[in-house]
Amino acid sequence: MANADTAGSREIARAERRERVFARISKAAGWLDALGLSWTVPLLRIAAGDSPKEQLGELKRVLLIPLMGIAAFLVLWGILAPQVQTSLGAVPGPAQVWEQTVVLWQDHVRQREKASAFYERQEERNAKLEAAGKSDRIKWRTYTGAPTYIDQIETSLKTVGLGFLIATIIAVPLGIASGLSRTFNGAINPLIQIFKPVSPLAWLPIVTMIVSATYADAYEWLSKSLLISAVTVTLCSMWPTLINTALGVASVDKDLMNVGRVLQLPTWKTITKLVLPSSLPLIFTGLRLSLGVGWMVLIAAEMLAQNPGLGKFVWDEFQNGSSQSLAKIMVAVLTIGIIGFMLDRLMFALQRAFTFSANR
Repeated sequence: MANADTAGSREIARAERRERVFARISKAAGWLDALGLSWTVPLLRIAAGDSPKEQLGELKRVLLIPLMGIAAFLVLWGILAPQVQTSLGAVPGPAQVWEQTVVLWQDHVRQREKASAFYERQEERNAKLEAAGKSDRIKWRTYTGAPTYIDQIETSLKTVGLGFLIATIIAVPLGIASGLSRTFNGAINPLIQIFKPVSPLAWLPIVTMIVSATYADAYEWLSKSLLISAVTVTLCSMWPTLINTALGVASVDKDLMNVGRVLQLPTWKTITKLVLPSSLPLIFTGLRLSLGVGWMVLIAAEMLAQNPGLGKFVWDEFQNGSSQSLAKIMVAVLTIGIIGFMLDRLMFALQRAFTFSANR
């Protein structure tokens, strides 16, 4: 009898542990989905002892079917690409694009090795000068090799980050003011409708002239071309955030606002305690849209501003016209798409972290 009770207690304990594990997996599922890793949830449930048949069906939906779609795209690309002839030869297939991806990475590694060797030689030379008592002849120089593909990706990310930050700083306060005040909204709405559809190609000459006239002493970390690209990104990407912020603020429950008036809350506390928490889901939706628009606009801005990022890389390869140029351009296209997806997932994860409605 005692053995039966012990076995029953163990079974109950195991069941409780399993339930706790499933609860943790369910809690993590939202975050994994936000990061694009929803396919790991069925695997975790199978490992925790859930029904393999049910979870394999879910795994097929979230992983196998998307992989089949990608595989079908690659097969069609490989079949159709050689049949299209251009001035640079046949359109490269997946194998040629992958080959150029490896070449670009190897170029980056070689350039980094050259930079390391340059700094080692410089340190050795300066150490000898210091030991010889010739400290006045010591000089520190920065390696000036051509930027690699990875460097250009970093430049593009820095540029879009700066433009997105400026856009957010401008758009969120304007959106809050527009949502709270019908008068302000009526004054600013025509300007939004006029400037929202303007192409970055139209903004770029204006931005270039203004920045060139006002930003004479460029900082080393913020070149003039980078600032021109960032401001162009700002002007094209701020509108979704502004519009969604205004909509979110205007949609705040009127009863909630009335409570704030009854309590005689100052305007700043009303905004921070009542308005922002209620409107955050729409604000983050606007931020996600703005970041997507900014990343898309960036390439055109970098092409014309000659900012050493992905846009300039595409333009240089187009101008180069070598047999590998088209494959390298396609590497850039895929890179742009993958980074755009990752940026959207990052913003979605932040939305889940800071908004209540996304976590329900």
